[in-house]
Parts: sequence; C-alpha cells; structure tokens
Amino acid sequence: VQLQASGGGLVQPGNSLRLSCAVSGGSFSRYTMGWFRQAPGKEREFVGFITRSGNSAYYAESVKGRFAVSRENAKNTVSLQMNGLKLEDTGVYFCAARTVYDSRDWYAAAGYDYWGQGTLVTVSS
Repeated sequence: VQLQASGGGLVQPGNSLRLSCAVSGGSFSRYTMGWFRQAPGKEREFVGFITRSGNSAYYAESVKGRFAVSRENAKNTVSLQMNGLKLEDTGVYFCAARTVYDSRDWYAAAGYDYWGQGTLVTVSS
C-alpha cells in the first residue's frame, strides 16, 4: 500500500487549504484513513480520521469545526479541508491507512499501518 500526500504550501492565517492523499495498492475502501501532523520539535499528533464508508469522521479538539476529512472510494483518495488556519497549524501533514482492525488506539499514530511521505503546511503572515 502506497500513500502520496499533496497540497501543502504557505498560507496566511484565517485562510484555507485542501490536502489530498492518493492511495495505491490494496483495497482502499476497506481502510480507515487518518491524518496526522508534526510541528517542528514536536511529536506527531492526531488530526482526524474517517471510517471506511466515509459516513463518520472524528477530529482532534484543536481542529474540530475548522477541518474536515472526506474520501472518495471510487478514486482511492482522502482529503483534508482546512479552514480558518492558525499559526499553530503549521507542520508536516501525513495521511495514514489503518488496514487491520484490532484494539489499537484510533487516535494514535501507532494505530495506523501505512504512511505517506508528508506535505508541509506553513501558516504565516
């Protein structure tokens, strides 16, 4: 399974950005897809995840109401729409796929099996 994230860039506070992640190999519609981010000098943190069907999504408190995860199973893609960006949203954003359904934490990086290379989002005035 390979994941390719794209869409990062430099954006001013308050503006929007949309990230995409293309997934190849395996059975995309069977995977829960997550987004994580890592700021300089900090650990990777959970942003949000979306269920296999796309009917439900869950978010970190820090992004709830501003970010939205969506997916298109027919196109093997998952997206992260980011609105109202803040300086503290700066970081490398990673998409991740969870292919095994077990007791691992859905909100932790260790709960995901495959990762993209990351795309840099810089929020700056």
